[in-house]
Amino acid sequence: MKKKNARGIALEVLYNVLEEGAFSNIALGRALEKYQPEKIDRGFITELVYGTLRTLNTIDWVLGKFLKNPLAGLPPWIRTILRTGVYQILYLDKVPESAACNESVNLAKQYGHAGTVKLVNGVLRNVTRNKGQLDLPDPAEKPVMGIALKYSHPEWLVERWISEYGPARTEELCRADNEIPPNAVRTNTLKTTRDELKQILAGEGVKSAEGRFAPETLIIEGFKSVGSLAAHRSGLFMVQDESSTLVGHALSPEPGSFVIDACSAPGGKSTHLARLMGNKGRIVSVDVHPHKMKLIRENSARLGVTIIEPEVWDAAELDKKYAGQADFILVDAPCSGLGIIRRRPEIRWRKEPAQIHELHNLQLKILTSAAKCVRPGGVLVYSTCTVTHEENIDVIDEFLNSNSGFTLESLSGYLPAALTEMPGTDTIDRGFGQFLPHVHCTDGFFISRLRNKK
Repeated sequence: MKKKNARGIALEVLYNVLEEGAFSNIALGRALEKYQPEKIDRGFITELVYGTLRTLNTIDWVLGKFLKNPLAGLPPWIRTILRTGVYQILYLDKVPESAACNESVNLAKQYGHAGTVKLVNGVLRNVTRNKGQLDLPDPAEKPVMGIALKYSHPEWLVERWISEYGPARTEELCRADNEIPPNAVRTNTLKTTRDELKQILAGEGVKSAEGRFAPETLIIEGFKSVGSLAAHRSGLFMVQDESSTLVGHALSPEPGSFVIDACSAPGGKSTHLARLMGNKGRIVSVDVHPHKMKLIRENSARLGVTIIEPEVWDAAELDKKYAGQADFILVDAPCSGLGIIRRRPEIRWRKEPAQIHELHNLQLKILTSAAKCVRPGGVLVYSTCTVTHEENIDVIDEFLNSNSGFTLESLSGYLPAALTEMPGTDTIDRGFGQFLPHVHCTDGFFISRLRNKK
């Protein structure tokens, strides 16, 4: 296998993501495993990949100033080389501009021809000479375009968020989307305690701090490959963001109860529910994708959970099999994922407004089917990892308008009281809350709790 330098590896990953639709975290992980770069290069590759994805439409706006023809018309490899080159020139102060230009030209020689090599050289040197004169629109004067380019988000999304959150909170949200997210893990208290896990991790050279809200959460400091730790292999923890962990607490199923996790893969929430139940009772973990059953089984086995039954089934037709049977149901619905942009920055470029509406309809269908499976007096929690009203509170409102037997139930007894004083989650006493990256330092997550009053 021909050895590649750091920029060559980053280019390959970005090509896979931008041109072939790969997920950034998976494509990057595979490339690092394949090429085994030095530690210092791993950091640079990661920065180049995620940084380029985070700032993509700002980069493209800049390139539009210096290209005679549309960027979309260029050969894909050359387009990607230009994007990585501009990212280095504009955003990486420690990278000499000459190195960014020269190394990009070298890559163009590998993937292009004399004409495209000349193009890359000319455009990047032009950007270098004129970068001080690149005046982005002022968000105060043009809120949508200004925020979209300053924080590199699609204009349609910025416009939507401004209508839902206002300009100031939208700018804060977009800024947070470009920050490095916390690396959170959930202690598996079937095997250990949070304090014990903290000591065990310290023994493996990993520093950690307690989470802000969830009693099982630890935030890992300065260490990325948590899956390689002996503590992980031993099932002492699950990688899970704090907001996601709070979903289990919102449901709080009782030991011995019958629980359905309607959209369960890869099993993080199912295994947490099992922990909350003391590994006593029954959990049916449903997912529509057969290949994901293996993930659920593997995580259950690693964590020592024995009450989970993985099942291939369409959550939108859950009532055809389990009508009126479940004590507790979790619907962690398929969504746009716009609450986890920090972790997968390419998500923002892959969504369109029409998709949000389609997801709303699917979410409502799944929620309606799941509700028919809740026994009288039972509880249903609806959650997503997104921050759009259409996928969250609008789904709940529409559902309640057609299902008078259900009512929102306060989350105050299940989630920390401190949340009631924070924007987004100041509604938890009314039965729902919206976690926001810039407010809660978690992924963007919506959680609601419903009870069958019949």
